[in-house]
Order: sequence, then C-alpha cells, then structure tokens
Amino acid sequence: MARVIVLTSGKGGVGKTTITANLGMHMASKNYRVCLIDMDVGLNNLDVVMNMEDRVVYTMLDVIERRCRLREALIQDDTYPLLYMLSTGGLNNNLSISIADIKKVIDEMHNLFDFVLIDCPAGIDAGFKRAVSCAEEAIVVTTPHLSSIRDADKVITILNSYNIVSKRFVINRARGDLIQDKVMFDVYDIAKTLKIDFGGVIPEDDNAIIITSDKIKNFKIGLNRAFDILANNIITGEKKLFDCTYKYRGFLGGIKKLIKRSL
Repeated sequence: MARVIVLTSGKGGVGKTTITANLGMHMASKNYRVCLIDMDVGLNNLDVVMNMEDRVVYTMLDVIERRCRLREALIQDDTYPLLYMLSTGGLNNNLSISIADIKKVIDEMHNLFDFVLIDCPAGIDAGFKRAVSCAEEAIVVTTPHLSSIRDADKVITILNSYNIVSKRFVINRARGDLIQDKVMFDVYDIAKTLKIDFGGVIPEDDNAIIITSDKIKNFKIGLNRAFDILANNIITGEKKLFDCTYKYRGFLGGIKKLIKRSL
C-alpha cells in the first residue's frame, strides 16, 4: 500500500513545489516507487519543475472521465525510472469532479507505488480541501519567517479536522548565518509554535530551484545532504536534522557570514 502524503503550506511562495519534486527524486533514488501529483490546478507548475511539461498527453481528468487508463497518464522521469508524475490539468474548471473521483484514482495507485506525494495549493480553499481529503499524512512547508510560521500554524489547526495520521513540518530557505546569530528562527523555535514533529531543514540556496536533466548530482553537497535527510526522515520516521549553521562557526565562519551578507 502506498503512503499518500500531501505537501501543503499556509501561504504561497515558500517553495512547496520544489520540496515535492526534490523529495520525490531522493525517494526514487533510494529504490522507492514514487508518484507526484500536482493538485495545485490553479498555478500548476510541477511539470515545469520536473521538465515534463512537453510530455503531458493525458491528465487525471482524462483518467476520471475514462478517456485513458491510469498507466497511460503517468509520466516517467528520464533520470529516475521509479519516479512518475500525474498532471491534473482541467480539474479546476470541472465542478462535476468530486473528491471521491480523485480518491478512486489514488486508490488505484496503491499497488503501483510506495509513495504518492500530492502538491497541494497554498491557502485553505476548495483546492486545499480536495488535496488534503485524499491523503493520510501531511508535510507542512514553511520558511523561518514569522508570517509564514503563523500561516503554517493555522493550516495545522485545520489539518486536525481531517483524517491525517501523521504531520511534520519542513523549514525551507533557512539561512545558517542568521540562525547562528539568532536573527532567524531555528527548527526548535518553530517546533514550539507548530507543536508537530519536524521533517527536515532545507538551506537557502539558488540551486534548489534549478533542476536540470542531471537532477540530484548537480546539487551542492550541503543541499543534496539536506534533501537526503528529509527523505530518510519521511521514509523511516527518524528525526535527524541537517545543520545549516556548521559552516558559519568559528573564525572562518565569521568571515563567511560577512561575505554572505555583503552579497
């Protein structure tokens, strides 16, 4: 049976789609069968992030309306043979499609995959309800900024009214230099507010949004390690933490901080 996990956030622009794509790639690199579903039908760009936009022929809507079979709508990743994506184009304007219809498609995935990751639209509107209703686990993505944390807290409160058996949060765009100087919230500060387990910490890095055909092997070592820890935590239930402050400690670390803040 596949574990169906929704990735959600209180506000847009926190990097949720990037987290979904990279988490899927790292899971697939560990020999797990993974399917990514883009449920952010209003601003869907998971296919662009995965470099699959030119390969979308059929969508979930086609599967629901029986114009194709599920396997025909699944797009296999070029680099990771165990990683697939399902587009949901057309669902947004089709009010006749119900949560039950979507659940039927996801239920069909249980024997095909180990993990189904749902990229949920930001906010708490109908799209959020549709995505969350189809999942058993949730990952709440936030940045270390007060407004993002507050919005994440609101989303977690709403998630408590759904049949979500496990909730974790991921901090994205964490700046080690600012956390080291206690200018930015760290994972423990955020955990006290959100009152759920952490899944991982992803450091601020422009390479996180640049996904090429070489994918993971092109990432910087620290960023790659952060996503690897996140994937292991979700897969195994561990609670390891990537330390994004390590290179800003000591004398040389102080110099690195000055250089980073001058850029």
